[in-house]
Amino acid sequence: MTDSPADLVITGCTVLVHDDQERVGFEENATIVVRDGVVESVTTSPESPPAAEHLDARGQVALPGLVNCHTHAPMVALRGVAEDLPTEEWFNDVVWPIESNLTAKDVELGARLACAEMIRAGVTCFADHYFSMDTVASVVEECGMRAHLGEAYFSSQGPQGREKSLEFALRHRGAAGGRITTALAPHAPYTVTDDDLAATADLAREHGLPVHLHASENRDQAETSLERHGVTPIGVLARTGILDADVLIAHGTGILDRDLPVLADATGRVAVATAPRGYLKFAWPTTTPVRALHDLGIPVGLATDGAASNNSLDVWESMALTALLQKSTTGDPRWLTSRQALHHATLQSARAVGLGDILGTLAPGRRADIVLVDLTGPHTQPVHDLAATLVHSARSSDVRTTIVDGRILMRDRELLTLDVAEVVRELGERMPALLDRGHGKRIQDYDT
Repeated sequence: MTDSPADLVITGCTVLVHDDQERVGFEENATIVVRDGVVESVTTSPESPPAAEHLDARGQVALPGLVNCHTHAPMVALRGVAEDLPTEEWFNDVVWPIESNLTAKDVELGARLACAEMIRAGVTCFADHYFSMDTVASVVEECGMRAHLGEAYFSSQGPQGREKSLEFALRHRGAAGGRITTALAPHAPYTVTDDDLAATADLAREHGLPVHLHASENRDQAETSLERHGVTPIGVLARTGILDADVLIAHGTGILDRDLPVLADATGRVAVATAPRGYLKFAWPTTTPVRALHDLGIPVGLATDGAASNNSLDVWESMALTALLQKSTTGDPRWLTSRQALHHATLQSARAVGLGDILGTLAPGRRADIVLVDLTGPHTQPVHDLAATLVHSARSSDVRTTIVDGRILMRDRELLTLDVAEVVRELGERMPALLDRGHGKRIQDYDT
């Protein structure tokens, strides 16, 4: 420890901590010292060391910043345009025709609005899978968030789709002072050929890059794949070598019992992102098999998917819904507990995006991605079980302060790095051109 003043000291808060068994606990009246973007110490000492900046966090709980493990941030521009539709019509009749109109400027404005929404909801890092990702990377650099980015591609784009995804991943890896990590981002086994997936797996291993893709999103996809190809989407990932790379699988509500041994045999690091609100909205009959994946040691991170399907980027809601849906689908009120849900929201989500060594817990040496949550409101009082209060009573709007790498991005609900009013104004001007479907084009066909 150096004698020079710290960059930031947060005092008087209750801190969510993990013990050596990774069990969630809480330390009251704690002090967090941040230096050079890193948590230097978490103590209950009454001494408050000198610092360039002090935050008095009495009545608040300090949590590791939330991670949105799978989203399409710029799709906030399409929030509410494709409502009450089955999956196939949602894609083919509305979303993919509109996305054929996308410009880099639309993506930039959507990303700005999405980052503002996430910062206000206590999300400090997001895994994004979309188009024009150079633009998203520049927004991330400017607004101060952390992100895991991949340029999406379909096989219908030809070899240049895959090449562009690789080029983006190599160029932006480690950008924004290390706040940006990257992945190869094939869309899904139903839009990317086995040859392209195999080539992607080779590139991932050659360059030390992870893969982020949709797979076995729902039960229909799994059954259609079995019918047409004699193998499930997870089987496709295995035979093409994707499971021999590090892979983040979005959704997985169609993961079948026969897939579990395949996932268990994967030689790469496998993680799954669950975004439960969208599954309910599409009336999918199953949700991500969190308990079965847990038994295999596969981390399940929390996600929202894009706001075109989920209508929000609220990971706090994903945490509560995951806990509730697991109780309902397993028929066991003891699973998931609130503490288990907080583990998914913190360490497991950090691991899902490959950042489990630097994020996910407030401990010395970890990056200082911190959110402060105000529990003084009537809807969070009294507190008999702090974990339950956080998961089932608190809301994302109770987040008062959001910090990434020791930099305050929101203080007392005021955004410091983004101008929402200007973004909304510009986006509104672009809406008629973006929403036009009169051309009859679409970027892809959904046929599963």
